[in-house]
Amino acid sequence: MEIPGPEPCADGGVGAIARAGGLHAYQLWLHAEYGPVARLRLPGAGTAVSIADPVLLEAAVHLDERPRRLFSFLDPLFEAGNLQVLPADEHGPWRRLLLTVLAGRPSHERHVARFAALATGLADRWAALPAGRSVELQRELAGLSLRMVCGYALGGEAEDPDGVVEAFEVVLADQLERLYRDPAEQVPEQHVERTARALARLRATVDRVIAAHRPDGPSAGGPGTGDRGAGGSNTGDRSDLIGALVEAGESPARIRDTVLAVMLAAHHTTGVAVSWTLHLLAAHPEAAARVTEELDRVLGDRPAPDHADLHRLPYLGMVLRESLRRYPPGPYGARWTAGPLAVGGYTVPAGAVVLLPILAVHLNPAYWPEPERFRPERFTPEESAGRPRLAWIPFGLGPRACEGAGLAMTEALVLLAVLLKRLGFRPEPGHRVVPVERFVLWAADDIRMLVSPRAADGPSR
Repeated sequence: MEIPGPEPCADGGVGAIARAGGLHAYQLWLHAEYGPVARLRLPGAGTAVSIADPVLLEAAVHLDERPRRLFSFLDPLFEAGNLQVLPADEHGPWRRLLLTVLAGRPSHERHVARFAALATGLADRWAALPAGRSVELQRELAGLSLRMVCGYALGGEAEDPDGVVEAFEVVLADQLERLYRDPAEQVPEQHVERTARALARLRATVDRVIAAHRPDGPSAGGPGTGDRGAGGSNTGDRSDLIGALVEAGESPARIRDTVLAVMLAAHHTTGVAVSWTLHLLAAHPEAAARVTEELDRVLGDRPAPDHADLHRLPYLGMVLRESLRRYPPGPYGARWTAGPLAVGGYTVPAGAVVLLPILAVHLNPAYWPEPERFRPERFTPEESAGRPRLAWIPFGLGPRACEGAGLAMTEALVLLAVLLKRLGFRPEPGHRVVPVERFVLWAADDIRMLVSPRAADGPSR
């Protein structure tokens, strides 16, 4: 049986996706028109098959290859091979190593205090703003998120963390622009040199941290020689990413690549998720009041949670999960089929791209009644019972799911707890929030909020 979908078009699908407002919106139209399994033209990948039903997605959960062409724009970022498209036999061991660092409780516990300190600094600054002054949440929170990322990507040992952030933003902007740059366009030499300097600075920063993890310290031959490390100052500390990579004998080039990959994956996503959550709470004052009541009850007079407190904030957790359902920062993913794949009565041929339409899955009314409504109670144990496990997949699925999902949730919960304990948020009058697709991230034109200190016994002024 032929998989349904729109007729092929000469532009490879670019026009239809652009007219819809981006792939995040196009996927909703596609599945409303053609059902849970649909064929489409995906720019850079040719024909693809999209699966929007979480039960049918089980057929694709084992896929462990990404389509190389879709991620080729990142090739120049990496020295030892594009980590986004590592072959499965290489990806498996690398992923397991990252999970020992990013998914373990020691990592989460270790970084909570740093997350809270950075969030408190932002709350202090916002609390001092004049009455009526608005803030651009996504811009400010994305910058804070990247500083948090540097803490666990570089072990908190980077010199000049602000300089690292600035250099990474230069490199990231250049790599993402490659998605839309006309191959015939002449890039100014000044632009090329600026990006090269920023990338060299990042790699040199990682090299210094690598050297500090070697048994004999920075003087032991230098990390740029191609030596393979065998431990160091943080051996056995599985909350230290670079230390674990050195201990595992990874090459300096692969370590540098891994740090950049972790920064790439985490950059903006937490800031975007938290800003959408604050936007939703501002539009739903009853839910916001319940969050602040829970924070006041659990934290008392303390301005920030510790790791144990996060488990005593169930409603805040439900609010964050509902926000990630409604506005997943990464609204889609992609896999590649090595062989034929049977799904929903159709056969996806070998060598095809399978689109994971995360947003369409999250808004599937068969599993999420009134899907566009914000209702955190969907995530109570009673309502969650019987829901397919792949109905909520903001961090992807299967062997290519985000290794840092648990740490990202911890970061977001700490940030939300600190901000909502201290501050009240109201939409800026007359400002309309418009979701937009920025490369592979579902963000907004921006979310502007009026921010003010909360009174000790109730709402903000």
